Amino acid sequence: MPSTPISPVFSSARVDRSVGAVFLRLLRDPFSVLVKRWNWKSALLSSVFRAAIFFFANLSAGLPAALAAMQTELLFRAVSSGFYGALTEAFREAEPPWAATLAVAILLPLANHSLEFLVHWMRGTRKLLPSIISSVCFTLVSTLFNSYAMRRGALVVGEGRSSLAHDLRCMPRLLLDFVLAIPRRIRTAAAPSVCPKD
Repeated sequence: MPSTPISPVFSSARVDRSVGAVFLRLLRDPFSVLVKRWNWKSALLSSVFRAAIFFFANLSAGLPAALAAMQTELLFRAVSSGFYGALTEAFREAEPPWAATLAVAILLPLANHSLEFLVHWMRGTRKLLPSIISSVCFTLVSTLFNSYAMRRGALVVGEGRSSLAHDLRCMPRLLLDFVLAIPRRIRTAAAPSVCPKD
């Protein structure tokens, strides 16, 4: 776990925080954005959850097939998810938030599952289609949640980071807020506007 500070993607209030600006930084200096800020928290948590998904998706093909798929996913995610976490973190301060979330929700599955499919296809994972479908569904939900959590300071390894233990203690509240975010927006949007009296 790094103890030295990691420079933020946005180093000052004057820096352009648009989604386009983040894309430009990714193109100009991918090493700083993705490698120096490799997100070990994402790598650890994603490896565990996704290995379980592949294990249970392949269990009907037998225990050896399930263990092989789990091992493949565990090793693949231990490396790749740190980069995907860094990508999500790069967009956490981008504005507007909906565009940043949309960008990450499109970029991650494209990059993520193309490579994942290739790795498992080469490895000979037995139940490849159900495994990938389950993984894609998990990615969509987890990407939205990770973006939500990172905007609130959790699961980050850059500026404003906390310990993993602290982040995990915050998870129940963050999960509840995340689940209730859409109903709250709908309720707010549907609330009648009050017209001030003359």
